[in-house]
Amino acid sequence: MDLKLRLREMSNKMQKERFSILILVALVFFPASRVQSEELQTAHQPQRLVLAHYMPWFATRPVSQVWGWHWTMNAFDPEMMNEGKRQIAAHYYPLVGSYDSNDADVLEYHLLLMKLSGIDGVIVDWYGLTDLHDYKSLHRNTKHLVEQVTRLGMKFAICYEDQTIPALEKSGRLTAENRVTHAKRELAWMAENWFQLKSYVRLEGRPVLLSFGQTGLTNKEWTQCLAGLKLPVAYFSQHHRRTSAMGAFDWPVPQEGLKAIQRFQKTSRDWQYSIPVAFPRFVDIYAEAKVHKSFGRIDDNRGVTFQTSMEQALKTKAPIVQIATWNDWGEGTVIEPSRRFGYRDLKVIQKLRRNYIDPHFSASVDDLDLPLQLLELRRKSKSPEQKQRLDMIRTLISTGKLKEAQIELKRFALPKTR
Repeated sequence: MDLKLRLREMSNKMQKERFSILILVALVFFPASRVQSEELQTAHQPQRLVLAHYMPWFATRPVSQVWGWHWTMNAFDPEMMNEGKRQIAAHYYPLVGSYDSNDADVLEYHLLLMKLSGIDGVIVDWYGLTDLHDYKSLHRNTKHLVEQVTRLGMKFAICYEDQTIPALEKSGRLTAENRVTHAKRELAWMAENWFQLKSYVRLEGRPVLLSFGQTGLTNKEWTQCLAGLKLPVAYFSQHHRRTSAMGAFDWPVPQEGLKAIQRFQKTSRDWQYSIPVAFPRFVDIYAEAKVHKSFGRIDDNRGVTFQTSMEQALKTKAPIVQIATWNDWGEGTVIEPSRRFGYRDLKVIQKLRRNYIDPHFSASVDDLDLPLQLLELRRKSKSPEQKQRLDMIRTLISTGKLKEAQIELKRFALPKTR
C-alpha cells in the first residue's frame, strides 16, 4: 500500500509540473494582451478618476452636410479661410482644425490623447432624447462616443442638461404637468442603456449622474425623478447641493476666477462627496458673435490658472476630479490641443497625475503626438488592409505599448500619389 501511495503521489507531482510548464509556455507564446478583447484591455483602475467634460455638439459640412451652430453661432463662416484657418466661433483654433463630433476618427484621437495625458474618461454633456434643435444629433454623437470609450477601456458619466425641459415647454413639445414624467423617461433610458455598462463611472456602486445649471427641473422635481428610479444613482448638482443629491460639482465662475474654488471647497466640507473642477481659462466668444453679453473672463495667465486649479482639485482627494473642459471652444475653456497652446495643459496633467494619483504613470510628453499621427494616417488611408494596421496601432497605444506603436507608425507607408 505504501508503494502504491508513493507511486500515486509521484504521478500527481509530475502532472502538476507538466501543467505548470504548459501555463508558462502559454504565457510566453500567448500573452494576455493578444487574447483579450479591446474592451478587456483596461489598465489598473485607480480609486480616483480624472474626467474631462466633453461637448459632442460640433458639426461640419464635409461630414454632416452643414456647419453646426457651435462653429458658426450664426455669425461666423467656416467656409472663409485666413492663414490656413477657418473662420469659427472661437478665440482659439483646434490643432486638428474644425471637426465633426460624429467623426469616429476624431473621437478616437480625442480619447487616445486623453489616455496618454492621464485622463481616465469623459463626462458627456447630454441633451436627452427629444428631436428638438440639435438634440437628436447630440444623442447620436454621444452614443458613438460611448462606444469608443468602452472599446478603449476608459470611463464615462453623463451630465444631464435639464434646461432642455423649459425649452421643450416653450416649443410646445411638453406641458408643465409632464415635466417630471419626461425627465423620468430619459433617466430610465440612461439606466437601461448606459448605467449598466462596465465603462460607466460609479461611486459606492451607484452610477454617477450630474445635472447642469439651476434653470431646468426644480429641487422638488429632481427629488421626484430620483425617487422613481429602480437603480439608485450618485447624483451631483452644479455648485449647490440639491436635497436629493449626494453632493455637488464645481464649475468655473468667470466673475470670480480661482477665488470661487476656495468658496466651493469651504461649502462642500460637510457634504458626503463633492467633485472639484480644474480649468485653464474662460474666454468666451458670445459678445463677438452677438449671442449675448460675455459671461466674463478668467485669464489663462501663462498656464498658471490650470496648474493651480488642477493642483487644488487633486489636493482635496475627492474620488472624481472634473476638468472644464476638453472642448468647449465657444467659451475657450479647452484643454484639447490648440494652435495657441499646443499640448501644454496635457503635459501638466501628466505631471500632476504622477504626483498625486499614480507615480508609475508612464506616458511621456513625446507620446502625446501619437494620436495625431494616427489621425492623419486615418484621414489618408483607404484600403481595408491599411485600416486593420491602423486598428492594431490604436490597440498598441490604448494598451500602453507605446514604443511598439511608434515603430509601427514609422513603418506605415501610404501609397504614393501620382
